[in-house]
Amino acid sequence: MIPDLEQTFRWFGPNDPVTLQAIKQTGATGIVSALHHVPCGNVWSIEEIEIRKETIEKAGFRWSVVESVNIHESIKIGLPERDTYIDNYKQTLENLAACGITTVCYNFMPVLDWTRTHLDYRLSNGASALRYHAPALAAFDLYILQREGALTDFSADEQLAARQYLDSLTQPDIELLTNTILAGLPGTDEVFTIPEFKVYLEKYAQVNQQTLKENLAYFLQHIIPVAEETGIRMCIHPDDPPIPVLGLPRVVCTEQDLVDVVNAYPSPSNGITLCTGSLGANALNDIPGIIERIGAHIHFLHLRNVRRELDGSFYEDEHLTGSTDMYAVMKAVVNEQIKRKSTGRSDLSIPMRPDHGHKILDDYNYDTYPGYSVIGRLKGLAELRGLELGVKRSL
Repeated sequence: MIPDLEQTFRWFGPNDPVTLQAIKQTGATGIVSALHHVPCGNVWSIEEIEIRKETIEKAGFRWSVVESVNIHESIKIGLPERDTYIDNYKQTLENLAACGITTVCYNFMPVLDWTRTHLDYRLSNGASALRYHAPALAAFDLYILQREGALTDFSADEQLAARQYLDSLTQPDIELLTNTILAGLPGTDEVFTIPEFKVYLEKYAQVNQQTLKENLAYFLQHIIPVAEETGIRMCIHPDDPPIPVLGLPRVVCTEQDLVDVVNAYPSPSNGITLCTGSLGANALNDIPGIIERIGAHIHFLHLRNVRRELDGSFYEDEHLTGSTDMYAVMKAVVNEQIKRKSTGRSDLSIPMRPDHGHKILDDYNYDTYPGYSVIGRLKGLAELRGLELGVKRSL
């Protein structure tokens, strides 16, 4: 008998409008959370970890995954002080392990986390979704941010579409687009100003894709031995979207990038967060094939769907009906569980969470973090739960 995937829900902590009591009604048994109030680069103390863990467990859940222990920009850029921040990261991992929390999701995206241009894109049924509109991103890059060298990143047709899009905006529209693109880390209300963001662009001026990949390998070579000693499973999240954004390089966009990550320090502790939405924004990514070929390294699953458009735009679609064949994805995941069982592995119940749900119904009454409404994610979890059951019953 193959066990079910561990059904989890992301919770941003005590200030999240989506309460643990509400999450309890979704059927999830695990919580994905982080100490968002601790500044990036600082050590998470055992005391702070235990406070969060106790809150989660008192509500009847397991703290299944940390998402995320964010990585300081000095590590990504490769500055001399990166070793200090790596030492802090090691101590955080040791403290998490001491508290019995052993799966850590992280990403290596420079400056910005996931990037969208619209946080309230209305679908035909009235639901609200997240959207990445390529002409809007280009309009911001070329004509609002006015990034040096941006013209060389866009074709003549893309520049024309960007100009036409910009001409359709009012000043409040421009401000909203700027704040949406320059939003900081999930779980925070931080938004970069254009001058602040340009300072980061200057810091990254000498960091190309190869340099960033080397800095990621350096990080892993120092972190993974500690993860091995403490029983931590690190799992990198793909870049979202899986393309360079605003002149910043990206290094976790393709299957080969994921292979490079696990090969940078081969270890059961060096793994992957398989995000079907991030990878699915690029039609070249064969997600079921990725699971079949490197699924042994998957420690965490983000299951969501995007609807791709011809110009590189996409929006968050229903969990089962976007451009990614979620049936094929789930079947590949179940086959990976079967492989693990046949080789005697114990980590069969991979943590899975529904990601980036639509705002629907009473979700509009709550000011939740973008993509993290409760009913929309409940709908996604229910659909994924049924899909998993159907796949397993068909075997």
